[in-house]
Amino acid sequence: MFSDESRFSLQSDSRQTFIWRAPGTHYHQGNTTERHCYGGAGWLVWGGIILGSRTDLHVQSVTMTGHIYRDVILEQHVRLFRGAMGAEFLFMDDNARPHRANIVNECLQSEDITRMDWPAYSPDLNPIENVWDMLG
Repeated sequence: MFSDESRFSLQSDSRQTFIWRAPGTHYHQGNTTERHCYGGAGWLVWGGIILGSRTDLHVQSVTMTGHIYRDVILEQHVRLFRGAMGAEFLFMDDNARPHRANIVNECLQSEDITRMDWPAYSPDLNPIENVWDMLG
């Protein structure tokens, strides 16, 4: 099973907005935008794929932490797929910091879930390439 999550911000992440405006209107009220200094609102979307199947998308409005990853993702989604697959189940995530928390490692060990080993921040995040390597 390969899992990944993405954060979708409701505001610009680059903090730049490119617009066309008439010369001399740089500071007119219609050409200025209020900005929030600390990230602003956003949504986290998580999903998993496995051998011709997939999980439902999980959407939440909070930042992913080790506790949330364990309680929501592992307990409510990954554990169920592990039960259906049996001993051949191999779990792959993207090595994000919350995925490597001690409570996550303890949960995976207690549920007898094997996680694929690969270096953190690996440029080879393509799950298919890793499957081909395992098959030889």
